[in-house]
Amino acid sequence: MDEGSVCVLIPSVRNSEELAIVLEGLSSQDYTGPLEIVVVGPGNDPGKAVAESLGARFIDDEGVRTRADACNVGIEQTESEFVFFTDDDVIVPSNWISSLIKWFERPEVAGVGGPNFAPKKESTFWQRVIDVTFCSRWVTAGTNYGNRADGELEEVEQLPGVNAAYRRSVLEEVDGFDKGAIGCEDAMLDHRIRKAGYRLWQDGSAIMWHRRRGPSRVRKQIGNYGMVRILASNIHPEMKAWSHFAVGLFPFLSVIGICALIAGALGGGAEASLWFTIEGVWDLSRVLFHGSLGLICAYIAICWAGALFGTSPSRSFTTILA
Repeated sequence: MDEGSVCVLIPSVRNSEELAIVLEGLSSQDYTGPLEIVVVGPGNDPGKAVAESLGARFIDDEGVRTRADACNVGIEQTESEFVFFTDDDVIVPSNWISSLIKWFERPEVAGVGGPNFAPKKESTFWQRVIDVTFCSRWVTAGTNYGNRADGELEEVEQLPGVNAAYRRSVLEEVDGFDKGAIGCEDAMLDHRIRKAGYRLWQDGSAIMWHRRRGPSRVRKQIGNYGMVRILASNIHPEMKAWSHFAVGLFPFLSVIGICALIAGALGGGAEASLWFTIEGVWDLSRVLFHGSLGLICAYIAICWAGALFGTSPSRSFTTILA
């Protein structure tokens, strides 16, 4: 499908160096139809000069504070038939647009996207470890990192905001992203699109290479994820899932588990005679120590297995164990 007009929207704030890499990738697309590349950000951001120097259009975000609102500004000020979304820290394959646009030949496709993985060569060891963790088969609490369709095209509930394309008519019908959303804006948008009767799909081969954050920023990201999923569920109750609530509780559960382990050890529950046997008295100290230790070990084992059977291209002996 080459005749459809496409606009690629990239919200960007204070990341002009990586933005330049994104724009260079978008300028080298093999798509031959009408294409507009648009960066949305603060008017005084260094990204404005980068965008204009590389032939992209820059739209002032009008002082908005969230990605959702920046995307809405971009939608309102563009006119293409199809709207693609990505971030300012990706490496764009040359066939990205053409690999997704073709699916809009099917009338049932309201939106389509693909998986996103960390680029192996451009990532640090810990960024690859984080990618393996995010793309784990289990214990990712419904996150969309690394979800990969098994077949040519698979219906999904949610598209990753870093690798998604929609019909403009559908975006306008649902009034764009939830205004003021501080996170989870892509999941809420997709929920409302499906609630309106439309269908979303994923092409497992349409990969976007997305740089992962470092360990310190990821810890904050995980904590925020649990919070914003709970907030999103309050706005859209149909999105509620126990796993999202569990993510929000995970830091507290971790502290409780460690405290129980220490308390049990101090109370004598870690004595050598109590290891590798179920015989003897199971007093509170023994239950606290061995119960907590068992749950911690089981969780780690599930994490390792999930990483082993996950989808990240960065899987290796060291990245799985780390």
